[in-house]
Amino acid sequence: MRIDLHTHSSVSDGTDTPTALVHAAAAAGLDVVALTDHDTTASWGEAAQAAGEAGVTLVRGTEISTLLDGSSVHLLGYLFDPDDAALAAELDRICNDRIPRLQRMTALAQSELGSQVTWEHVLTAAGDAESVGRPHLADALISLGEASSREDAFDRLIGPSSRAYVPKHAPDTSTAIRLVRTAGGVPVVAHPWARGRRGVLDVATLGRLRDAGLVGIEVDHLDHDDATRAELSRIADELGLVPTGSSDYHGHGKQGYGLGVCTTSPQSYEAILAAVGSNGVNPVP
Repeated sequence: MRIDLHTHSSVSDGTDTPTALVHAAAAAGLDVVALTDHDTTASWGEAAQAAGEAGVTLVRGTEISTLLDGSSVHLLGYLFDPDDAALAAELDRICNDRIPRLQRMTALAQSELGSQVTWEHVLTAAGDAESVGRPHLADALISLGEASSREDAFDRLIGPSSRAYVPKHAPDTSTAIRLVRTAGGVPVVAHPWARGRRGVLDVATLGRLRDAGLVGIEVDHLDHDDATRAELSRIADELGLVPTGSSDYHGHGKQGYGLGVCTTSPQSYEAILAAVGSNGVNPVP
């Protein structure tokens, strides 16, 4: 059984529609795929219909933007009740902050960096995305020839050290974990040691997050080298956390992160399913 528990569609910052993503997962030989668009469940309905057509099991989820002592931490929430009032309200708050934030960043890119980018460029890059984010500003910069890739744009122009950067609203990581658990879902920290987060998510901190309700950590991810994966696997075992793996697929928006490039073991998948609360939702179909 091949299981990929972290992907993104065009509803957030991926480039495949939910339908196209699910069918691509089937073509890639996946048996189970999780759709985890940023801070939204808007892709769930379309993806669920496609799963029945493609013969792939769909795990419905989202990737929640959180903050831990001022540092960004992404939390994957699986199989929670999308109608849970508290979690839905927090996701709405995060999404509603995205547009004014990006408008400020676009204006700063013009005034501070001399960019030619406009808000119209960003909207064109975002298309029909429900959850608009920095990758769409990066895509606008690419379209103008001011960046060569999303990674280049983040590194040089719109990363946290840039004069064009504006912080986003995000809940505390422990609070987000509790919201997911209360909604019957299963929280897993995404790519915990990617992009310099090793110092943020040390063993003691992961232990505190476990005590707050964290169920797993994403171990097998292309942003983790072999030594990092081995150490994170050991830590997961030490703390009783479920180790997962995934592609973090974004379609053409993230080159080299193909569907199924990293996967979750059937044993870990069963542990995720066993952790779903009575008010959570089931995989589809």
